[in-house]
Amino acid sequence: MLKNMKNDYVSWIVITGAILLLLEVSFFNEGLIFSLLASGAMIYFGRSLMPKKSGKVLFWAGLFFFLSSVFSMMTFRFFLLAVLIYLVYQFIQSKKKPEMITPVLQEPEKEISQEMLIEKPPFFKNRLYGHQETPSHVYEWDDVNIQTGIGDTVIDLSLTVLPKGETVIFIRNIIGNVKVYVPYDLEVTLRHSSVVGSAEVFGHQEGRVLNQSLFVQTPGYEEAGQKVKIFTSMIVGNIEVKRI
Repeated sequence: MLKNMKNDYVSWIVITGAILLLLEVSFFNEGLIFSLLASGAMIYFGRSLMPKKSGKVLFWAGLFFFLSSVFSMMTFRFFLLAVLIYLVYQFIQSKKKPEMITPVLQEPEKEISQEMLIEKPPFFKNRLYGHQETPSHVYEWDDVNIQTGIGDTVIDLSLTVLPKGETVIFIRNIIGNVKVYVPYDLEVTLRHSSVVGSAEVFGHQEGRVLNQSLFVQTPGYEEAGQKVKIFTSMIVGNIEVKRI
């Protein structure tokens, strides 16, 4: 029952927040979308001009205006209030009805052998800030599934041996560029979405992508015995996939 109450509360919060955001954009703060897009453009062009001083100034100014716009939203304040109310409610409930733990005694059973597991450290980690790339020497491949904040990601598939079948690269990014270098004999499919940025896939360029999704695939992908599937999503940044 408590779990259902939590789910209902979250559902109502999301629905109310969506309605409040629609009302805010339509009636109370009509310039919000423009402010977010303008600050996103400043961040994007600022990153493009780095490390020049003008690029740094434009980037940090855009980030400041973006955060200021978000923090000034009624919807953002509503979500903060909802989270605070939920935490206070949980605290009061824990004091009123402390959880009772009843020990259950059982006879010791025969020890069951556990399955051996191998832990492999990934090359990429979820990072809030920073540049990541595959090693500059031959390395053992492992599928990529990461979330990053601000920074670039570079993946070179020419220095590894990919397994038979489908290889997956999944990258979610807030601000930054993604570059993937693939061998000539490898079939590729790409699903990319971005708010502000550009895309270049094997020489095919999509100028300035503005809140769009892109899906491209090489002709022999479905029949290939060795292929790579790339998923990327970002708010501000570029995607580049090229042969090497």
